[in-house]
Amino acid sequence: MKKISVYIIAYNEADKIGAAIDSVLWADEIVLADSHSQDNTATIAEQAGARVVQIDFRGFGDLRNRAMAACSHEWIFSLDADERCTAGARDEILATINGPDPLDAYYIPRRNYFMGRWIKHSGFYPDYRQPQLFRKGTLVFRDDPVHEEYRIVSDRPPGYLESPIWQFPYKNLEEVVHKANKYSSLGAEKLRQRGRRAGMGMALARGAWSFFHMYILKRGILDGWPGFVIALGNFEGTFWKYAKLHELQAGWAPPAQPPLKKPQGT
Repeated sequence: MKKISVYIIAYNEADKIGAAIDSVLWADEIVLADSHSQDNTATIAEQAGARVVQIDFRGFGDLRNRAMAACSHEWIFSLDADERCTAGARDEILATINGPDPLDAYYIPRRNYFMGRWIKHSGFYPDYRQPQLFRKGTLVFRDDPVHEEYRIVSDRPPGYLESPIWQFPYKNLEEVVHKANKYSSLGAEKLRQRGRRAGMGMALARGAWSFFHMYILKRGILDGWPGFVIALGNFEGTFWKYAKLHELQAGWAPPAQPPLKKPQGT
């Protein structure tokens, strides 16, 4: 039987990390790449059976590269703290890597659960994000702050597994707002590094297109209120990303004001 490592990246995920680790206890090694969480994420992970490595956060691309480097075995399965491996996915992963002539990298479908229902549209299923099962050294990420791009180092095309894992993209509605704020800041910095420019008009247009693309073209409207909330969150994240890019470039500062002293003669 070939051995497999699982890596999970996390920061302040105390409410999620235990369940994520429990879903991959079948692996030969579980590595938690923690970026100095301020809660007890690391303690929970160690108690659950993971090996914790602390990595300074310099962007998600760098974080993933260093997490993979910390894995010991030939095969790697990546899982985020808000994802859960299923029994079907586990069985297919093990059968694949121990089968005849496996490929070097595989995409795995994800089923997203939000506001009490499985999301079937909105671009959230099968939601192939990046190869999540691969041989060590096959996947290399760019040092992007967010939405990290990757390169598959192989002469063979990637494969696609059929059994999905689960993802819980938002714990609650507050997290929708929180993620829109967090990832828009990282996204604005990524665009700035690439020399992109933006104005407030572009921010509004990009946000509106993002909503239309997800709610209408990706048929999020068929997901009911969850589909609307997801599309609205996507509008907000996209709008603020370009608005924050404009802010970075504009360098707004308050007008200068000299020190005010008591008028002479008073």
